[in-house]
Amino acid sequence: MFALLLSAVACTRPSPVSEKPKKDSVNENDWKFRFDQVLPLLGHRNWIIVADKAFPEQNAAGMEYINTNEKLLPVLQYVLQQVNQSGHVKPIIYQDKELSFIPEDQVKGITAFREGSGKILNDALDAGKGQSGSAGRQVQTILHDSVFTRLDAASKLFKVLVLKTNETMPYTSVFLQMDCAYWNGDQERELRDSMSRRSK
Repeated sequence: MFALLLSAVACTRPSPVSEKPKKDSVNENDWKFRFDQVLPLLGHRNWIIVADKAFPEQNAAGMEYINTNEKLLPVLQYVLQQVNQSGHVKPIIYQDKELSFIPEDQVKGITAFREGSGKILNDALDAGKGQSGSAGRQVQTILHDSVFTRLDAASKLFKVLVLKTNETMPYTSVFLQMDCAYWNGDQERELRDSMSRRSK
């Protein structure tokens, strides 16, 4: 009788809830969450790089990498949108000069990329026109190798955040140097002139 009772209890006991397996792969939106967590910490003289897939990992202590596992243009659009909405930083935008010289017959799709990135960058500059010192801002082009010289100097003192993408066209990385959104160079010069006059 006792054995039968135990058997009945065992049959009516609820089965343990099976746990969902933990995912080892990063959710596609996790990079956005990570970026949104880092952005408030960035400020004047920090850099954000939206990089093509072959952009190298560097040993500098100030370099931080996030693998987005997405194409470059959607990542660029999201990053610029968040930067413009941050209220504390605005981007000085650089592209590789080499990008303008690559023909379509050498890299299929490069023309569409140039047009797409140009629209995203111009829209971002238009959206940021209300920020201090944003009048007349435009995308600047510099030779690719000179970018690394700037990043090397910056990463010794300031954080450089690299968002790696799945883009496999050359010279498509976009480099964003953070500037203060509520203070500009003209205001800084006026302040220094005022301090200089008062100290005499």
